[in-house]
Amino acid sequence: MSFSVGQVARLAGITVRTLHHYDEIGLLTPGERTSGGYRRYTDDDLARLQQILLYRELGFPLDEITVILDEPHTDDVTHLRRQHELLTRKAGRLQEVIAAVERAINARSSGINLTPEERFEIFGDFRPEDHDAEVERRWGHTDAYAQSRARVASYTKADWLRLRAEADTVNDDLIAAFKAGLPADGADAMDIAERHRGHINRWFYDCPHDLHRCLGDIYVQDPRFAATFDERVPGLAVYFRHAIHANARRHTT
Repeated sequence: MSFSVGQVARLAGITVRTLHHYDEIGLLTPGERTSGGYRRYTDDDLARLQQILLYRELGFPLDEITVILDEPHTDDVTHLRRQHELLTRKAGRLQEVIAAVERAINARSSGINLTPEERFEIFGDFRPEDHDAEVERRWGHTDAYAQSRARVASYTKADWLRLRAEADTVNDDLIAAFKAGLPADGADAMDIAERHRGHINRWFYDCPHDLHRCLGDIYVQDPRFAATFDERVPGLAVYFRHAIHANARRHTT
């Protein structure tokens, strides 16, 4: 059984002109011709064409494919194994590219307008966009969420660096107060809690004391928040919650 050039073109999803070119350069010469000189492709020709197209998919130029396919003592299974290995490597690289594009999409969607280098400088290995879905699910319906998204969308690298420096200072003072044994409901700890609330007010969203009190509860109740604080100093999350609640009482009673 043999096939015409048109049939092969349709089967392989390539053009007749491409098949003519492969014949002209000796890459794929039809095994048969009609009495009128028309090309007819055999099953062996189709098997070779499959190999050609696979190597083309892998980026090999036609002259290299000719050399590869004409290597002596190399059968179809050998070629397929080689192609499988190369395709697997290519798939791995493509997955890395896809993941990078997805991270870029998430970064743009998060509203943080920074280059990848700036993001790494500010956030390190932490990627805020990885938490976007959960944040939106839990707070996407709130005014605070909308306000925060709108604010951070306008922040420059300098803004983020100032924000981080301010947050680091609050955290460092909180740790120092805890290590010094200062009471959570004392003036020093409550002042730190008020500075934390002011930090949120300035950079993210309006944070009245009742909302700040809720945040203090989350810092203890959510294992991930609690771990973030307690990795610095064990017990810090509970201490901070008490300071936030005490500060809220001070300002609302």
